[in-house]
Amino acid sequence: MNPEKDFAPLTPNIVRALNDKLYEKRKVAALEIEKLVREFVAQNNTVQIKHVIQTLSQEFALSQHPHSRKGGLIGLAACSIALGKDSGLYLKELIEPVLTCFNDADSRLRYYACEALYNIVKVARGAVLPHFNVLFDGLSKLAADPDPNVKSGSELLDRLLKDIVTESNKFDLVGFIPLLRERIYSNNQYARQFIISWILVLESVPDINLLDYLPEILDGLFQILGDNGKEIRKMCEVVLGEFLKEIKKNPSSVKFAEMANILVIHCQTTDDLIQLTAMCWMREFIQLAGRVMLPYSSGILTAVLPCLAYDDRKKNIKEAANVCNQSLMKLVTPEDDEPDEPKPVVQRQADPNPDDSVAKQEGTGSGGPDGSCDSSFSSGLSSVSTERAPVALHLDGIVQVLNCHLSDMAIGMMTRIAVLKWLYHLYIKTPRKMFRHTDSLFPILLQTLSDESDEVILKDLEVLAEIASSPAGQTEDPGPLDGPDLRVSHSELQVPAPGRAGLLTAPSTKGLECSPSTPTMNSYFYKFMINLLKRFSSERKLLEVRGAFIIRQLCLLLNAENIFHSMADILLREEDLKFASTMVHTLNTILLTSTELFQLRNQLKDLKTLESQNLFCCLYRSWCHNPVTTVSLCFLTQNYRHAYDLIQKLYPSLSQCSGCSC
Repeated sequence: MNPEKDFAPLTPNIVRALNDKLYEKRKVAALEIEKLVREFVAQNNTVQIKHVIQTLSQEFALSQHPHSRKGGLIGLAACSIALGKDSGLYLKELIEPVLTCFNDADSRLRYYACEALYNIVKVARGAVLPHFNVLFDGLSKLAADPDPNVKSGSELLDRLLKDIVTESNKFDLVGFIPLLRERIYSNNQYARQFIISWILVLESVPDINLLDYLPEILDGLFQILGDNGKEIRKMCEVVLGEFLKEIKKNPSSVKFAEMANILVIHCQTTDDLIQLTAMCWMREFIQLAGRVMLPYSSGILTAVLPCLAYDDRKKNIKEAANVCNQSLMKLVTPEDDEPDEPKPVVQRQADPNPDDSVAKQEGTGSGGPDGSCDSSFSSGLSSVSTERAPVALHLDGIVQVLNCHLSDMAIGMMTRIAVLKWLYHLYIKTPRKMFRHTDSLFPILLQTLSDESDEVILKDLEVLAEIASSPAGQTEDPGPLDGPDLRVSHSELQVPAPGRAGLLTAPSTKGLECSPSTPTMNSYFYKFMINLLKRFSSERKLLEVRGAFIIRQLCLLLNAENIFHSMADILLREEDLKFASTMVHTLNTILLTSTELFQLRNQLKDLKTLESQNLFCCLYRSWCHNPVTTVSLCFLTQNYRHAYDLIQKLYPSLSQCSGCSC
C-alpha cells in the first residue's frame, strides 16, 4: 500500500494500525474509526461517512495485502457499530466487500469476514432483509467450508439471521424462492443441512406461507432425503412431515397437481426411505385431492403396481402402495364413461402434463412415515376447492400401463392380480370406452390363462367373462381405438360366418339369441370361445392341467349352456380330430361330474323344451368325436335305446354274447 497516499479523513495512525499484522493494533484502529464515524453522524455529514466506508472497502477490504484486508473488515464493522440504526442507509456498501472476502483463500480472513458481517447484521437487524438473498448465498457457501473455525463463525451469523427473519414480517419469500430452488440441489452434506435448517425456520414462521411454493422445492427435498448422512435424512424427514401436516390441515391451498409427477418419480426410486415417503405422500394426495389426481393415474399406476409384489422386507411400502391403488380405483366412476366433454369436477390449479411422469423412471421419497396406512377414503367431493374445472380420465395411458405390466412375465403375482382387478373395474365402470381397447388386451388376457397362479387365472377369467357378457360389447366392431399405438391385429379374433354358427345364432346388435333363462352374450363371447379352444389346442399341457379348472370357473361366471353350446359347435369343425376327441372327453367329464353343471345336467335329462333339445343335438354332433362320450351323453339324456344301438355298432362283438351265460 502506498504510504504517501491520502486516506483522509482516516489519520495516518489509523491507516498504519489497520495494515498491522497484529490483531490488537487493528482493533485499536477500529475503535478510532468508530469514534470518527460517530462524530460524522452527529454532524449529519453523510459525505464523509460514505468516503470512510468507500476507503475501507476499496483500499483495505479489497486490497491485495492480507493484513490490509483484515483491517478493512474490522473497520467496516466499526463503521456499522458507529452508525447504529442509520447503518441501513449504507448496507450495500458495507456488505458487498465483506461478502467478497468470503471467497478468500485464507481461512483466517474468511473467519474475520464472518465476524465483521455478524457485527454489521447485528446492528442493522431487519434492515438487512432487502439484502437477504446475497447474505444467504454467502452463508450457504460458508456452511460447507472445510475450516472448523469458519464454519463455527458462519453458524453464529446464520442463527442471528434466522432470528431476524423469524421476528420480521417483511421477509420477501417470492424473491427468495428462486435462490432456494437452485441451492436445494447441492450435493454437499453441509450445504444440504444449511438448506434444510432454513426451510424448517421459514415453515415455523406464521406470516410466511411456504406451502404455496412447495412444488418448487419438493423434488429437491426428496433428493436430500437420500443423503448418506443419517442426521440430514432425519432433518429432511422432519421437514417433509411438517409439510404433510400442513397439507392435511389446509388442503384447499395445496397445489396437488403440480406435485403429482414429482411423487410419481420418487415412488419408483430404489432408496427405501424415499420410496416409502413418496408413497405415503401419494396416499394422502389421492385421498385429499380426489379426482384432481385422475389425470395422473397412468403415472401413479406405473409407480404403485410393482410395489404390490414386495415381500415383508418392504411391508410398509407395500401397504402404502395398496392404499394408493385402492383409493385411486375408487375415483373411477360411471361418469368417466361419458363422451369426452368437459364435466364439472373438483379442481383448483392448472395441471401440468400428467403423462410426463410415465416416461420418467429416473429420480432419487412421508413426511416422517410410520408405515401405517389409513385405508379410509372419502368417496364424496374432495375438499380441495369449491372451484369447478374439467378433470379427464386418460384411459389410453392407463390401459397401456396395465397391458405392459400384464405382459411382463417377471412381474410379481400380486401385481398381476392388481392389474386384472383394474381391468375388471374399468370394464364395469367405463365399458363403452374400454371396449375400444379390447382387441389389444384380448391376446394377453388369453395368454395369462397359462399363469402359474390359480388366483391370477381366476381374476383373468373374471375379466374375460365381463368382456364376453357386457352389453357394451354387443356390436361386432367396438369402434376405433383412442391411440395408434394400441391398435393390434384382429387375426386372433375372427368370428365364423353366421351360416357356420350352427345353433348359436350369429351376434347382432341385440346380442345372441338364447333361451329365456340365458343371459345375453355379446360378440366377444364367441370370439373368446374360439380363441380359448385354439389355446387349448396349441398348449396341450394347459388343457391337461388347467382345462377343467378354467371351464368350470367359466360356467360359474357365464352361462354354462352357452359355453357348452358354442364349444360343441366350434369343435364340430375342428380339423385336428385327436384334439377334438380329447376336448370332447374333457367337456363330457365336466358335464357329468362337476357341481357347477348340476342345473345343465337336469336340463339334459328332461328334453321336453326346445332349448334342451337343441342343446342335445348340438352336443351330440360334436360328442361323436369320441365314441365313449357319445354313449355317456345318451345315458345322461336317458336315450337308453339309442345308447344300446350305438354300443351294438361300435362294439359288435358284444352282441354275440347276448343271451349267453358268459
